[in-house]
Amino acid sequence: MVESEIISKVKKSDALAQKQLYNLLAPSLFATCLRYTKSKYEAEDFLQDSFVKIFQNINTFRSDGPIAAWARRITVNTVIEEFKKRDLLRESHDLQTHGNHLPDNSVNALSVLSFQELRNLINRLPNGKKVVFNLFVLEGYNHKEIAELLNITEGTPKSQLAKAKELLAEMHRIQNEDAG
Repeated sequence: MVESEIISKVKKSDALAQKQLYNLLAPSLFATCLRYTKSKYEAEDFLQDSFVKIFQNINTFRSDGPIAAWARRITVNTVIEEFKKRDLLRESHDLQTHGNHLPDNSVNALSVLSFQELRNLINRLPNGKKVVFNLFVLEGYNHKEIAELLNITEGTPKSQLAKAKELLAEMHRIQNEDAG
């Protein structure tokens, strides 16, 4: 069945079409959830919550873009909302001291990592920095969008991103020293 036919049937609450849509989207949405949490079980919970919202809001989907992008945005918003409820985004940080300054060696160190190595390092970041890094680098949000999504000032994601990159580079450096 073609994606547009599946969506049309999901809008009519067709259970088989819902299962087909789930099978189509679940692998990539699960990967999105995993980027925000260390736990496979928590990622599964986020995925489940996301699909509840996807099916509840399927009638708002406009076919002018891919369903995967629409569903990914719902998934990211679901994860962020849950983090806000749990107050997992709050952490002590100095808002503007780091600005956009990032030493060149940090960027160079991160550019040689495999995706799996980078993902493992990202999972070790504090929640606030991990969320901002994922939203900016992996999801393509800009600083203004991140600030609005997280209800923070626009300078905060800039600072969080710079600090996240510094921490990732430092963790990578330490990891290499330990291995060598």
